[in-house]
Amino acid sequence: MMEAMATDTNDAPENESASNNEAVLIETRDGVATITLNLPERKNSLAPELVDLLAQRIEAANNDESVRVIVLTNTGNTFCAGADLKSARPGISEPKGLSFADVFTMIMRGPKPVIGRIDGHATGGGVGLVSVCDISVMRDDAKFGFTEARLGVAPAIISVVCLPKMRRADASELFLTAERITPARAVEVGLVNDAVPADEIDARVDHYIDMIVRGGPLALAACKRIINDVPAMGIDEGLVEMTKQSGELFRTEEAQAGIAAFVARETAPWVPEGRR
Repeated sequence: MMEAMATDTNDAPENESASNNEAVLIETRDGVATITLNLPERKNSLAPELVDLLAQRIEAANNDESVRVIVLTNTGNTFCAGADLKSARPGISEPKGLSFADVFTMIMRGPKPVIGRIDGHATGGGVGLVSVCDISVMRDDAKFGFTEARLGVAPAIISVVCLPKMRRADASELFLTAERITPARAVEVGLVNDAVPADEIDARVDHYIDMIVRGGPLALAACKRIINDVPAMGIDEGLVEMTKQSGELFRTEEAQAGIAAFVARETAPWVPEGRR
Protein backbone atom coordinates (compact mmCIF):
# COMPACT_ATOMS: atom_id res chain seq x y z
CA MET A 1 0.00 0.00 0.00
CA MET A 2 1.34 3.44 -0.84
CA GLU A 3 2.30 5.37 2.28
CA ALA A 4 -0.14 7.73 3.92
CA MET A 5 -0.27 11.42 3.29
CA ALA A 6 1.41 13.32 6.10
CA THR A 7 -0.39 16.64 6.16
CA ASP A 8 -3.41 17.59 8.25
CA THR A 9 -6.32 19.42 6.71
CA ASN A 10 -5.42 22.37 8.93
CA ASP A 11 -1.98 22.77 7.36
CA ALA A 12 -1.52 25.97 5.38
CA PRO A 13 -1.75 25.48 1.60
CA GLU A 14 1.28 25.96 -0.56
CA ASN A 15 1.81 29.53 -1.69
CA GLU A 16 4.17 28.63 -4.53
CA SER A 17 2.78 27.34 -7.79
CA ALA A 18 4.64 24.98 -10.08
CA SER A 19 7.08 26.69 -12.44
CA ASN A 20 5.69 24.63 -15.30
CA ASN A 21 3.23 21.79 -15.79
CA GLU A 22 5.67 18.92 -15.28
CA ALA A 23 5.27 17.02 -12.01
CA VAL A 24 9.00 16.31 -11.81
CA LEU A 25 11.74 18.47 -13.31
CA ILE A 26 15.30 17.49 -14.21
CA GLU A 27 18.31 19.67 -14.95
CA THR A 28 21.81 18.39 -15.58
CA ARG A 29 24.77 20.69 -15.13
CA ASP A 30 28.46 20.06 -14.37
CA GLY A 31 27.89 16.39 -13.65
CA VAL A 32 24.96 16.96 -11.28
CA ALA A 33 21.41 15.92 -12.20
CA THR A 34 18.96 17.89 -10.07
CA ILE A 35 15.55 16.19 -9.94
CA THR A 36 12.81 18.36 -8.46
CA LEU A 37 9.39 17.30 -7.20
CA ASN A 38 7.18 19.99 -8.70
CA LEU A 39 3.58 19.67 -7.48
CA PRO A 40 3.75 22.21 -4.63
CA GLU A 41 0.01 22.95 -4.76
CA ARG A 42 -0.51 19.25 -3.84
CA LYS A 43 2.37 19.20 -1.37
CA ASN A 44 4.33 16.99 -3.76
CA SER A 45 2.14 14.08 -2.73
CA LEU A 46 2.73 10.76 -4.46
CA ALA A 47 0.20 11.13 -7.23
CA PRO A 48 0.58 8.48 -9.95
CA GLU A 49 1.90 11.00 -12.48
CA LEU A 50 4.55 12.23 -10.04
CA VAL A 51 5.71 8.73 -9.08
CA ASP A 52 5.89 7.54 -12.69
CA LEU A 53 7.78 10.61 -13.88
CA LEU A 54 10.11 10.54 -10.85
CA ALA A 55 11.08 6.98 -11.70
CA GLN A 56 11.70 7.98 -15.32
CA ARG A 57 13.88 10.92 -14.27
CA ILE A 58 15.96 8.76 -11.93
CA GLU A 59 16.39 6.11 -14.61
CA ALA A 60 17.50 8.76 -17.12
CA ALA A 61 20.06 10.19 -14.68
CA ASN A 62 21.39 6.73 -13.83
CA ASN A 63 21.89 6.01 -17.55
CA ASP A 64 23.54 9.36 -18.32
CA GLU A 65 27.33 8.89 -18.33
CA SER A 66 27.85 12.62 -17.77
CA VAL A 67 26.01 12.49 -14.43
CA ARG A 68 28.15 11.86 -11.35
CA VAL A 69 25.64 12.74 -8.62
CA ILE A 70 21.84 13.02 -8.41
CA VAL A 71 20.26 15.65 -6.16
CA LEU A 72 16.60 15.07 -5.24
CA THR A 73 14.76 18.19 -4.07
CA ASN A 74 11.43 20.04 -4.20
CA THR A 75 9.53 23.22 -4.96
CA GLY A 76 7.20 24.62 -2.29
CA ASN A 77 7.44 24.21 1.48
CA THR A 78 6.78 20.46 1.50
CA PHE A 79 9.32 17.98 0.15
CA CYS A 80 6.75 15.20 0.01
CA ALA A 81 3.58 14.57 2.01
CA GLY A 82 3.16 10.90 1.12
CA ALA A 83 0.25 9.30 -0.72
CA ASP A 84 -2.15 11.47 -2.67
CA LEU A 85 -5.32 10.72 -0.70
CA LYS A 86 -7.44 12.61 -3.23
CA SER A 87 -6.51 10.22 -6.02
CA ALA A 88 -8.57 7.14 -6.74
CA ARG A 89 -8.00 4.66 -3.90
CA PRO A 90 -4.25 5.15 -3.31
CA GLY A 91 -2.44 1.90 -2.71
CA ILE A 92 -5.36 -0.19 -3.96
CA SER A 93 -5.64 0.66 -7.64
CA GLU A 94 -2.88 -0.84 -9.76
CA PRO A 95 -0.41 1.86 -10.93
CA LYS A 96 -0.50 2.47 -14.68
CA GLY A 97 3.16 3.37 -14.84
CA LEU A 98 6.22 2.85 -12.68
CA SER A 99 5.52 2.40 -8.97
CA PHE A 100 6.77 3.84 -5.68
CA ALA A 101 8.69 0.59 -5.12
CA ASP A 102 10.34 1.08 -8.52
CA VAL A 103 11.57 4.48 -7.37
CA PHE A 104 13.17 2.93 -4.29
CA THR A 105 14.82 0.21 -6.36
CA MET A 106 16.23 2.69 -8.88
CA ILE A 107 17.73 4.83 -6.12
CA MET A 108 19.15 1.94 -4.09
CA ARG A 109 20.37 -0.19 -6.99
CA GLY A 110 21.36 2.61 -9.32
CA PRO A 111 25.08 3.40 -9.71
CA LYS A 112 24.83 7.12 -8.99
CA PRO A 113 24.95 8.54 -5.45
CA VAL A 114 21.70 10.34 -4.56
CA ILE A 115 21.69 13.34 -2.24
CA GLY A 116 18.37 14.44 -0.78
CA ARG A 117 18.10 18.22 -0.57
CA ILE A 118 15.04 18.22 1.68
CA ASP A 119 13.79 21.80 1.55
CA GLY A 120 10.53 21.33 3.46
CA HIS A 121 8.30 18.94 5.36
CA ALA A 122 8.58 15.17 4.86
CA THR A 123 5.91 12.91 6.28
CA GLY A 124 4.33 9.56 5.44
CA GLY A 125 5.75 8.20 2.21
CA GLY A 126 7.93 11.30 1.95
CA VAL A 127 9.97 9.95 4.85
CA GLY A 128 10.76 6.96 2.67
CA LEU A 129 12.07 9.21 -0.09
CA VAL A 130 14.30 10.97 2.42
CA SER A 131 15.57 7.71 3.86
CA VAL A 132 16.29 5.95 0.59
CA CYS A 133 18.67 8.73 -0.47
CA ASP A 134 22.31 7.85 0.09
CA ILE A 135 22.83 11.14 1.91
CA SER A 136 20.11 13.57 3.01
CA VAL A 137 20.26 17.18 4.17
CA MET A 138 17.09 18.70 5.63
CA ARG A 139 16.20 22.22 6.66
CA ASP A 140 15.95 22.29 10.44
CA ASP A 141 12.59 24.06 10.70
CA ALA A 142 10.62 21.41 8.78
CA LYS A 143 8.35 18.64 10.07
CA PHE A 144 9.14 14.94 9.78
CA GLY A 145 7.21 11.84 10.75
CA PHE A 146 5.56 8.49 10.14
CA THR A 147 1.93 9.65 10.27
CA GLU A 148 0.28 6.61 8.67
CA ALA A 149 -1.22 4.99 11.78
CA ARG A 150 -3.46 7.99 12.41
CA LEU A 151 -5.06 7.35 9.04
CA GLY A 152 -5.60 3.68 9.74
CA VAL A 153 -2.72 2.40 7.63
CA ALA A 154 0.95 1.60 8.30
CA PRO A 155 4.37 2.66 6.92
CA ALA A 156 4.67 -0.60 5.02
CA ILE A 157 6.61 0.09 1.81
CA ILE A 158 8.88 2.67 3.38
CA SER A 159 9.76 0.35 6.26
CA VAL A 160 11.97 -1.55 3.80
CA VAL A 161 14.31 1.44 3.47
CA CYS A 162 13.79 3.01 6.90
CA LEU A 163 14.16 0.07 9.28
CA PRO A 164 17.75 -0.82 8.26
CA LYS A 165 18.76 2.67 9.40
CA MET A 166 16.94 2.63 12.76
CA ARG A 167 17.13 1.02 16.17
CA ARG A 168 14.08 -1.11 16.95
CA ALA A 169 13.21 1.12 19.90
CA ASP A 170 13.15 4.25 17.73
CA ALA A 171 11.12 2.52 15.02
CA SER A 172 8.55 1.32 17.56
CA GLU A 173 8.22 4.79 19.04
CA LEU A 174 7.85 6.62 15.76
CA PHE A 175 5.68 4.09 13.91
CA LEU A 176 3.26 3.55 16.81
CA THR A 177 2.88 7.14 18.06
CA ALA A 178 2.81 8.66 14.54
CA GLU A 179 4.28 11.74 16.20
CA ARG A 180 5.87 14.42 14.08
CA ILE A 181 9.46 15.06 15.04
CA THR A 182 12.10 17.66 14.26
CA PRO A 183 14.76 17.08 11.62
CA ALA A 184 17.30 17.10 14.44
CA ARG A 185 15.51 14.07 15.94
CA ALA A 186 15.46 12.46 12.49
CA VAL A 187 19.25 12.81 12.48
CA GLU A 188 19.41 11.14 15.90
CA VAL A 189 17.45 8.08 14.72
CA GLY A 190 19.56 7.72 11.58
CA LEU A 191 17.08 8.74 8.88
CA VAL A 192 18.69 12.08 7.97
CA ASN A 193 22.39 12.98 7.77
CA ASP A 194 22.22 16.70 8.50
CA ALA A 195 19.64 19.22 9.71
CA VAL A 196 20.70 22.77 8.88
CA PRO A 197 19.17 26.26 8.68
CA ALA A 198 17.42 26.92 5.37
CA ASP A 199 20.10 29.37 4.23
CA GLU A 200 22.82 26.74 4.73
CA ILE A 201 21.25 23.82 2.90
CA ASP A 202 22.80 24.56 -0.49
CA ALA A 203 26.30 24.92 0.94
CA ARG A 204 25.95 21.62 2.78
CA VAL A 205 24.68 19.81 -0.30
CA ASP A 206 27.51 21.31 -2.36
CA HIS A 207 30.00 20.04 0.22
CA TYR A 208 28.73 16.49 -0.24
CA ILE A 209 28.77 16.83 -4.03
CA ASP A 210 32.37 18.06 -3.90
CA MET A 211 33.45 15.10 -1.76
CA ILE A 212 31.55 12.48 -3.77
CA VAL A 213 32.82 13.43 -7.24
CA ARG A 214 36.37 12.81 -6.04
CA GLY A 215 35.53 9.11 -5.93
CA GLY A 216 35.67 7.02 -9.09
CA PRO A 217 32.31 6.25 -10.76
CA LEU A 218 32.85 2.47 -10.56
CA ALA A 219 34.03 2.77 -6.97
CA LEU A 220 30.98 4.77 -5.94
CA ALA A 221 28.65 2.25 -7.58
CA ALA A 222 30.49 -0.52 -5.73
CA CYS A 223 30.12 1.34 -2.44
CA LYS A 224 26.36 1.47 -2.96
CA ARG A 225 26.21 -2.25 -3.70
CA ILE A 226 28.26 -3.06 -0.61
CA ILE A 227 26.09 -0.91 1.65
CA ASN A 228 22.94 -2.60 0.37
CA ASP A 229 24.17 -6.20 0.07
CA VAL A 230 26.65 -6.94 2.85
CA PRO A 231 24.27 -6.56 5.82
CA ALA A 232 22.15 -9.40 4.43
CA MET A 233 25.16 -11.74 4.12
CA GLY A 234 26.58 -14.07 6.71
CA ILE A 235 30.17 -13.48 7.78
CA ASP A 236 31.62 -16.33 5.71
CA GLU A 237 29.64 -15.43 2.60
CA GLY A 238 30.45 -11.76 3.03
CA LEU A 239 34.21 -12.31 3.33
CA VAL A 240 34.28 -14.55 0.27
CA GLU A 241 32.17 -12.24 -1.88
CA MET A 242 33.92 -9.03 -0.79
CA THR A 243 37.36 -10.55 -1.36
CA LYS A 244 36.26 -11.34 -4.89
CA GLN A 245 34.85 -7.87 -5.48
CA SER A 246 37.92 -6.17 -4.02
CA GLY A 247 40.18 -8.04 -6.44
CA GLU A 248 37.96 -7.17 -9.38
CA LEU A 249 37.94 -3.49 -8.45
CA PHE A 250 41.73 -3.29 -8.07
CA ARG A 251 42.09 -4.68 -11.61
CA THR A 252 39.93 -2.01 -13.25
CA GLU A 253 41.39 0.77 -15.39
CA GLU A 254 39.69 3.23 -13.04
CA ALA A 255 41.60 1.87 -10.04
CA GLN A 256 44.91 1.88 -11.90
CA ALA A 257 44.36 5.52 -12.90
CA GLY A 258 43.36 6.47 -9.37
CA ILE A 259 46.36 4.78 -7.79
CA ALA A 260 48.72 6.38 -10.33
CA ALA A 261 47.25 9.81 -9.61
CA PHE A 262 47.61 9.26 -5.86
CA VAL A 263 51.25 8.23 -6.16
CA ALA A 264 51.98 11.22 -8.40
CA ARG A 265 50.04 13.51 -6.04
CA GLU A 266 47.76 14.51 -8.88
CA THR A 267 43.98 14.82 -9.11
CA ALA A 268 42.23 11.69 -10.33
CA PRO A 269 41.12 12.00 -13.97
CA TRP A 270 37.42 11.56 -13.19
CA VAL A 271 37.18 14.67 -10.98
CA PRO A 272 35.27 17.39 -12.91
CA GLU A 273 37.32 20.41 -13.92
CA GLY A 274 35.26 22.73 -11.74
CA ARG A 275 35.94 20.60 -8.64
CA ARG A 276 39.72 20.22 -8.98
